[in-house]
Amino acid sequence: MATILLIEDEVQIKKFLRISLEAHHHKVLEARLGEQGLAIMVEQQVDLLIVDLGLPDMDGQDVIKALRKWSQIPIIVLSVRSSEDEKVQALDAGANDYVTKPFGISELMARVRALLRINDNTAASSSKREINGLFIDLAEYQVKLDDRIIHLSRKEFELLRLLTEQPGHILTHRFLTQSIWGESFVDETHYLRVLVRQLRHKLGEEPIQPRFIETVQGVGYRFKV
Repeated sequence: MATILLIEDEVQIKKFLRISLEAHHHKVLEARLGEQGLAIMVEQQVDLLIVDLGLPDMDGQDVIKALRKWSQIPIIVLSVRSSEDEKVQALDAGANDYVTKPFGISELMARVRALLRINDNTAASSSKREINGLFIDLAEYQVKLDDRIIHLSRKEFELLRLLTEQPGHILTHRFLTQSIWGESFVDETHYLRVLVRQLRHKLGEEPIQPRFIETVQGVGYRFKV
């Protein structure tokens, strides 16, 4: 059972989420205001946060920024704001996922399970990772797929390392280009598209039915779990 904090001012949505999360055996904490939610985070052990952006006292983007100064718990944004700019801003601020209202409860529960599973998985901090038949040895700079060695360039390996560091977590174009090429290349997303295409080719996957790397249109990429 996980403890999940809802920072949401819409009563009906909060009630609906509470019923759904408790049906999946989670403990639910609630806050109507951003400041209340941050205070709960300080006082209690919370495993995952679901936060709205349009809060009465502060913007949800600022809640994420404030929380990321001292906590790395998974964060899901649940908002009516559907523009790419809002999604990118929230993900760059430190949100792990973004769900637009209206939403399907089954999809939201799946995203909650995925993030909680990742949070429990300490393998990400190890020098060796194995996900869906893909084995990565960071110390030996080696990648194997179904026991077959895959030869990657330095940048392809770095892209794979970043994506598998937080499987299921959307990594924005800006974050990836900045991490791989540096600050002055953050707008050069075509470099990233080419690199992703090269990596996918070496991993033998089709973009329309990806086994490993999922495209989040207009936002970034996510390693599938």
